[in-house]
Amino acid sequence: MRVLVVDDSVVFRSAIKSALDGVSGVEVIGVANNGKIALQKLAQSSVDLVTLDMEMPEMGGLETIREIKKARFPVKIIIFSSHTPRGSEAALEALIAGADDFVAKPTADEPGWEHAAAKIRGELLPKVLQFLPKEAPQSNALKQADAVTSNRGSKYAKRELEMFKPSALVIGSSTGGPPALELVLKGLHAPLSIPIFIAQHMPPVFTASLAKRLKESSGIETAEAVHGEKVVKNKIYVAPGDYHMELVKVGDHIEISLNRNPQRNSVRPAVDFLFETASEVYGARTMGIVLTGMGEDGLIGAKTIKAKGGGVMIQDRGSCVVFGMPGAIFQEECFDAIGNLETINAQIIRMSS
Repeated sequence: MRVLVVDDSVVFRSAIKSALDGVSGVEVIGVANNGKIALQKLAQSSVDLVTLDMEMPEMGGLETIREIKKARFPVKIIIFSSHTPRGSEAALEALIAGADDFVAKPTADEPGWEHAAAKIRGELLPKVLQFLPKEAPQSNALKQADAVTSNRGSKYAKRELEMFKPSALVIGSSTGGPPALELVLKGLHAPLSIPIFIAQHMPPVFTASLAKRLKESSGIETAEAVHGEKVVKNKIYVAPGDYHMELVKVGDHIEISLNRNPQRNSVRPAVDFLFETASEVYGARTMGIVLTGMGEDGLIGAKTIKAKGGGVMIQDRGSCVVFGMPGAIFQEECFDAIGNLETINAQIIRMSS
């Protein structure tokens, strides 16, 4: 994988290059200090991935993304964004415009260069490696993933989703999740007959901006979940960054519980926690949806939902930025249907009306 590093800071360019140097299958083929130079290099060289700062002179990150998409350069884009409300909103704009993933830049008060460099390496490497070309699938199953509409021969009892009216909808997503969430929640008809819960892999501040954007795009009351709040219908709850979101039965109602227990699947919030606890309180009337994302978070949760008689739908490989999370569920056959974002959106509208 050939990588172009774009950042107006010599310090950050050096840190990013250092983080990637020596990684098997990854080669930093150049650097640029603004978007204009980056576009020139993309036109002259073969590049697979661009790391892109959002705030640069001459041409910033958002404009650069739009020009990359306009020129149809076949590159993946990972943006670096400041860990502030303004930075998080800019990051979401970039993801909607076509960026594939993001990394929060270390703040100015990080204790020393070595700590900041280590943080960049720790957060950037997994996001770069997820885009490395994979070996051919082990079987024809994954090759057929885009065409499959429902599971066949699964050990889990199949739910006919067209006839299913759940009591709650839980959604898990990671890489590529924000724009996917906007699309699957578009056009909902208020008032919703059920609550919707979302676990998106994002750090603090960014999830607040995500909730704000989903509220604007869906037209439904959407907010970061609050510890101890009573769950109501006609609301979308987003797990706050760095907190697991769980659902608990308290007397005659259901409450949200937030905690900072150890990471699970190397993330917090974890989709598995949300799915497992939702199936405990809603039982067979739980509907889980797993969207694009790397790793296997959501697999155990999907198994739990299916074991209790609930429904599970996954995003198809063709419309995913990364088919990791839904792909893991596909391989284990613990789902009821698979489809693109438009198909999932239609199901959510029907189930929540």
